[in-house]
Amino acid sequence: MREIEKKAMARRLRKKLTPAEALMWWRLRREYGDWRFRRQHPVGPYIADFACVEGWLVIEIDGATHRTAEERDYDERRTRFIEAGEWRVVRFTNDEVERNRDGVRATTLGALQEQVERLGSE
Repeated sequence: MREIEKKAMARRLRKKLTPAEALMWWRLRREYGDWRFRRQHPVGPYIADFACVEGWLVIEIDGATHRTAEERDYDERRTRFIEAGEWRVVRFTNDEVERNRDGVRATTLGALQEQVERLGSE
């Protein structure tokens, strides 16, 4: 996908968030201190659900479409590609976002702290 097509696709996806993505976006903007996130952010040939550019963290929200072996293989390839750079990927299911607010927040903030420590020492 060309860069201009990828940006147009990201724009379209921003307007069509799933309920779990919309909830996560609301929380990211209000409950994560000074960390700034982008939604539907291009990373290489992929579009991440959410990205904290400063912390080099990608958050993926996986719904029912991520259950087949083929889809899980795609997600694994995608994660390997993204993490081959400086990025780290954390994944949550829709259910985790909707029912485990504190756990999702703790995992995300912990991953950001680890990224800051890792990138600061390189």
